[in-house]
Amino acid sequence: MSYTKFLAALVRANSGNVNKIRVSPGRCRSTVASTKNQEEKERAADTKLNKIHVDFDNTQEAYRSKGNIELLRSLLVFKLCTIDVLLMELTKKLFGQWMFEKMMKMTFYGQFVAGEDHNSIKPLIQKNQAFGVGAVLDYSVEEDLTQEEAEKKEMDSCVSEAEKVSRDGDHREKKYKAHRQFGDRRGGVISARTYFYADESKCDNQMETFINCIKASGGASADGFSAIKMTALGRPQFLLQFSEVLVKWRRFFNFLAAQQGKSEMMVLEQKLELEQLKESLTKMGVGAKDDIENWFTGEKLGFSGTIDLLDWNSLINDTTTISNLLMVPNLETRKLEPLLNTFTAEEERQMKRMLQRVDVLAKHAVENGVRLMVDAEQTYFQPAISRLTLEMQRIFNREKPIIFNTYQCYLKEAYDNVTVDIELSRREGWYFGAKLVRGAYMYQERDRAKEIGYEDPINPDYEATNRMYHKCLEYVLEEIEHNRKANVMVATHNEDTVKYTLEKMNEMGLSPTENKVYFGQLLGMCDQISFPLGQAGFPVYKYVPYGPVNEVIPYLSRRAQENRGFMKGSQRERSLLWKELKRRVLGGQIFYKPVY
Repeated sequence: MSYTKFLAALVRANSGNVNKIRVSPGRCRSTVASTKNQEEKERAADTKLNKIHVDFDNTQEAYRSKGNIELLRSLLVFKLCTIDVLLMELTKKLFGQWMFEKMMKMTFYGQFVAGEDHNSIKPLIQKNQAFGVGAVLDYSVEEDLTQEEAEKKEMDSCVSEAEKVSRDGDHREKKYKAHRQFGDRRGGVISARTYFYADESKCDNQMETFINCIKASGGASADGFSAIKMTALGRPQFLLQFSEVLVKWRRFFNFLAAQQGKSEMMVLEQKLELEQLKESLTKMGVGAKDDIENWFTGEKLGFSGTIDLLDWNSLINDTTTISNLLMVPNLETRKLEPLLNTFTAEEERQMKRMLQRVDVLAKHAVENGVRLMVDAEQTYFQPAISRLTLEMQRIFNREKPIIFNTYQCYLKEAYDNVTVDIELSRREGWYFGAKLVRGAYMYQERDRAKEIGYEDPINPDYEATNRMYHKCLEYVLEEIEHNRKANVMVATHNEDTVKYTLEKMNEMGLSPTENKVYFGQLLGMCDQISFPLGQAGFPVYKYVPYGPVNEVIPYLSRRAQENRGFMKGSQRERSLLWKELKRRVLGGQIFYKPVY
């Protein structure tokens, strides 16, 4: 039984418990990407003769879609972003709600938000499309909670009933437990929206909001994206617990690899000798000899005789009772033990409902011709989020890329995560879809690791993160070059990274018309990157937030904070805006309006 069937079974809420690794012929083939056929080689050769250059200094092309009023608004908003005062709260107090909303629409809201609902955003989306820029729709309404309210919600939703009434969670790893001092997950986060669990009804409402967003994206364009967050779809307790299980199983594999003298190898080169592995597991008492023999079954098992990390991961695939899924190897007792001793029936239902909601959203994306972007979150949630996204890819990415996972390249393990997931897509023959970002939770992650006492998961500095981003990007681009089933969104405001991507695409003969490499920036930022790319024929998208003015204030506050750091560090965007305004005024284009 594959994990695809496992997830489907979870969604149908069936029961059963079968733990087997199945080593199929496809899993035994080389990790080297498949060789390009002659047609692809010829296409690549033709493309290399026609290298595409994009001029990011050409302000006329960069701002062709903007009227002079829009350019002036951008300059005003970016200037306001450099002022270290709480402008929004102060303005609201001074002028009242009605005038505040009017002023916001003229400034921050008008700059960074597309409109209040899926109808009002259509004109902006259509205008951007006319200039070659698509949309990733993102309904950006958030609760405006106090820190105390956020902490209470987090602790209530991340601690199981068993842990509340006993010491059942004492053996849990502290990284994957909730801590009140970090209960407000908004702390130190300026570029990602945050959801807090209230109840199942609220999760259903948020699922409906995502469905409406998917439908709006499908109605607005033929090739749009829609963004979702897993923490909006269920109780985060499950994400914490499942993440801990996945990490402990991977750690157990590393332990067994070390026993066979393979700990220094690259992760996908660690192939455990099957007979030696069975012997080790039997000696450790992890299971009875017959049970262990049954775990490793497959028609072509003798063909390989080895198990790698991807095969090992399937040990926890084939189960439908989720509380049984949360079994972990204990290296001290050398037995499989439950992460928690008891789960209530309601906790079991909550876990299954989260998976059902994810499945519903994926099906709506397919029906509406929309690609679904699953946002990355904190590292204590991310292993579970990535695994669930991977399972959606295995189901829905069979014919084309529908589901995209997000990889945060400020993480030390980013490259390993990318390479392992790509290898699985090769073996199983589905379309790999990735969004590469630098990451949104750096300060919070560093503070939490230091205070609670576990290894900092973040790269040591910005330069190391840049190297990691380019390393992951190059690996995905090479996979696209050799196997046209991979797809990547280069989500960055870093002009050097965009130029690096274009250079690599030219070297590899990757044409923008193949729609394998996309670029992404936030609405209202870095138009000098987005629009020249779009007009040169590259697939490029703006992350387009929308929602009522008063309900997107938390989002706008973060945009202002993000731009505060961004604009203080670089005058480039403002200088280009001034350059274009001067060009138009001196050229007699005082009343310039875009034509499309």
